[in-house]
Amino acid sequence: MSDENGTPDTPAGSRDTRDVHGTQDTPADRPAAPGGPRPEPLRFFGTTWVEHDRGYTARRLGVAVGALAATAASCLVLRFAYEGLAIAETGSFVTLLVVVMFAVCSALAFRTTWDGFAKRPDPDRQASLRGLLAIGFVGSLAAYFFRALIEAPGEKLHRAEYETARKQHEQRSERRTGNPSKKRRRR
Repeated sequence: MSDENGTPDTPAGSRDTRDVHGTQDTPADRPAAPGGPRPEPLRFFGTTWVEHDRGYTARRLGVAVGALAATAASCLVLRFAYEGLAIAETGSFVTLLVVVMFAVCSALAFRTTWDGFAKRPDPDRQASLRGLLAIGFVGSLAAYFFRALIEAPGEKLHRAEYETARKQHEQRSERRTGNPSKKRRRR
């Protein structure tokens, strides 16, 4: 902050790259060139997926263990629901129907979540599948677990988009070198 008027020392439009401890961010948090694209943060990973730094491996391990624990807890909850159906003596048809419903919804949720890591999902389709994904939550958690074993969930998609944006920015900035007002005109 400036002592005279209380305005920040950084110019307008730029961001202060220091964190709460006063240390600088890593190069992954800053754009490649002034005004260039910035990587999109991932849930639980921030921008550590760009350079695989600042505890990326530990975060991946933590996400995988957390997703596996949540999957196991979810299966336990479903087991209690199954036992509730058995105690209520609803009949074998209703019990079979509920088990098949959860199995199909979990399989569809797994596939939808897994595909969402590779390409951007259609928002309208996601909205229409929201109920199905809620019922098949075990499949979504399992997909998150298996993807965390390979990479940060969504890293491949974000990396491809970030690299494309960086290349496009570099191509645009290479074409605009120099001051166009000082360019000589041919006569």
